Amino acid sequence: RLSNADLAEKVNLSPSACLRRLHLLMQGDLVAGTHLVLDQKAAGFPGTAYVFITLDGQDRKKLDAFEARVNLVPQIQECYLLAGQSDYLLRVIFRDMEDLERLHSEVLTSVPGVSRVQSTLTLRTVKRTAKLPL
Repeated sequence: RLSNADLAEKVNLSPSACLRRLHLLMQGDLVAGTHLVLDQKAAGFPGTAYVFITLDGQDRKKLDAFEARVNLVPQIQECYLLAGQSDYLLRVIFRDMEDLERLHSEVLTSVPGVSRVQSTLTLRTVKRTAKLPL
């Protein structure tokens, strides 16, 4: 992480002015938060899969039930409601194939209303960033 003094030097500001502007950014709507990125493999989760979920309907009750279940599962890292053939796209991490199978059979397919679960396994990460092209 870049220190305030190093950041101030890079943007040609005094450290106090830089810190003041940083606090203003953090109080506004532009910065949603900061986080530390852990190495997924070193943390014991070498596998990543993208999982397409299809529900048997899209009424609010089914969407809410599915989303509530997803939020309880730490291995589901991301969840997106889609427009298209599938209803949701999940990014899940797993320890091994048995772990992925458990996620499928005990978690994803056990949610009422889920009619189809289709997974795509990643071979390696080519690019992953949280940086916006500002």
